[in-house]
Amino acid sequence: MKAGVLFSGGKDSSLAAIMLGTYYEVELNVFVFDPSRQVPSVDAAARALGFPLIKRVFDTGLLDEMVDLVKTCGYPNDAINRVHQVAVETLSSDYAVIGDGTRFNDRVPMLSRAEVQSLGNRTGCSYVRPLLGYVKTEVDRLVDRFLVVQYGETGTIQNGDYEAEIRDAVAARRIDPATLFPAHHDQSLVIGRK
Repeated sequence: MKAGVLFSGGKDSSLAAIMLGTYYEVELNVFVFDPSRQVPSVDAAARALGFPLIKRVFDTGLLDEMVDLVKTCGYPNDAINRVHQVAVETLSSDYAVIGDGTRFNDRVPMLSRAEVQSLGNRTGCSYVRPLLGYVKTEVDRLVDRFLVVQYGETGTIQNGDYEAEIRDAVAARRIDPATLFPAHHDQSLVIGRK
């Protein structure tokens, strides 16, 4: 059975894909707002893991809605959670099993228990989060054992995280993203498998 895994190219989604690959035929899915956006580093991460990658494009207008939401809230959490929910909902039409790399300590992106139950009831798909019981320390231990990872702040590392495109869209409206997004937000990119 196939499992569609939301994939940023980062350590968490990579580790989740490896875990799910034990039981399912994994297909990695990266979402972008701009259809012309190329994601070569995410392609390379997928190849390093040995799983096929599908690039998907969010519906036109979603990015503007998310920038408006960030401006209204004064922080990005609600927008990133909303984008993640749209991505999960999108995959539910193509896969019976959907997975991602959300962990025990994560606040964003994170679907609530009610949202997960609603998704399953409405679509019949199973949304699995293999890292949900793992705290950051244990995830990092497993990552050190199985993956070669590069780290950097959002915007300096070319992964498939939603936040980078939202930040760029905020800046395009002549708003300093630093006033709305947390400082020193590290991202990861898998560059190899041990």
